[in-house]
Amino acid sequence: MAQRKVKHARADASVSGGGERAREQETHEGPRVVVPDYEVVALVLQGGGALGAYQAGVYQGLDEAGILPNRFCGISIGALNTAILAGNAPEHRIDRLREFWELICQPAYGPPMPPFVERALFNSNDTMRKAFTAMQAVGALVDGQKGFFVPRFPPPMPAGSGSPETASYYDTTPLKATLERFCDFDRINSGEARVSIGAVNVGTGNFAYFDNAHIKLRPEHFMASGALPPGFAAVEIDGEFYWDGGLMSNTPLREVIQTTPRQDTLAFQVDLWSARGPVPDNITDVQGRMKDIQYSSRTRLVTDMMQHTQRFRHVLREVLTRVSPEHRDDPWCKLAEELSCSKRYDVIHLVYRDKEYEGNYKDYQFGLSTMRDHWESGLQDIRASLAQPGWLEMPDNDAGFVTHDIHRDMR
Repeated sequence: MAQRKVKHARADASVSGGGERAREQETHEGPRVVVPDYEVVALVLQGGGALGAYQAGVYQGLDEAGILPNRFCGISIGALNTAILAGNAPEHRIDRLREFWELICQPAYGPPMPPFVERALFNSNDTMRKAFTAMQAVGALVDGQKGFFVPRFPPPMPAGSGSPETASYYDTTPLKATLERFCDFDRINSGEARVSIGAVNVGTGNFAYFDNAHIKLRPEHFMASGALPPGFAAVEIDGEFYWDGGLMSNTPLREVIQTTPRQDTLAFQVDLWSARGPVPDNITDVQGRMKDIQYSSRTRLVTDMMQHTQRFRHVLREVLTRVSPEHRDDPWCKLAEELSCSKRYDVIHLVYRDKEYEGNYKDYQFGLSTMRDHWESGLQDIRASLAQPGWLEMPDNDAGFVTHDIHRDMR
């Protein structure tokens, strides 16, 4: 595979469809790496509420290395991060992400805690930090988050009837104004990058992807992807109501890998819930572990299944090259041609690892210090991943499919 070396430049290093994409990048904490000529460079973002700042850190590391995706796919908070990224020029994305997260990590009502006080409490001993972050989580439930959601007053009655747009404990109307403030939807729909976001149709129970290759995306599509009941109400789009895509599948990697026509793909899969974890011994930890298992969506199992499928397609392609030309018009050979695939897939898997101070409320604990801690974790994980030799190379195995995970592979 031909490669070329290009020095990192933020403003003009974006990855677009077609043409050569090989470039030499230099991270802040690692050697230069060469990225082969992938047709698609995808950033795949799982849902996880306040944990989504980890994804922002991952993107910062990619940006440092000059790796700018041409495909975004997200669910829930991953969809909101996707909106910020796809809705801004590459040179402004980090600033817009930071502004967005610093906004939604403030209380909806009343002044935020003085920064020096918050830092002092957060950076104290483990017992104080746990108590402090638990208090902030309670604050999110009682007060809401600025530019994101606010409690409904009066709260909905259990047996009261109303409309689907008000059947929730919180009102996400502020989120629409926030997305319109931080995102250029003309840019999102320009085709500069392909954007897909997942949601669930409340009426049919079917999973749906809203994709800018097929429809014009609006703030409501991103809001629908993050409308987790009963906290947030269903969002109406063209006469149908949608909930958070994480209710059915919180891992949108399949959407990227299964897209046709198939293309050589480098995917950065960023998960906020770990399928692996300790067996809990108290009720509080039981609730947190339940979320981990539910929302991790068995990412590695899904990835393994896709790897096996691609291996069959890849082997079938190789077998066809050994069929004599006079037999290639056979109907079975033609069917085999349709099913086969020589494209290659490299999945770099990044999974957020829980901190000691975090409890079952970690997905709605929106403190500024915690957010920055999550962000830094994502930045360090992607820097470590990009520093591994050979991880970005085109797969040369019989499957044409490889996966890497800094936490798994470096154990």
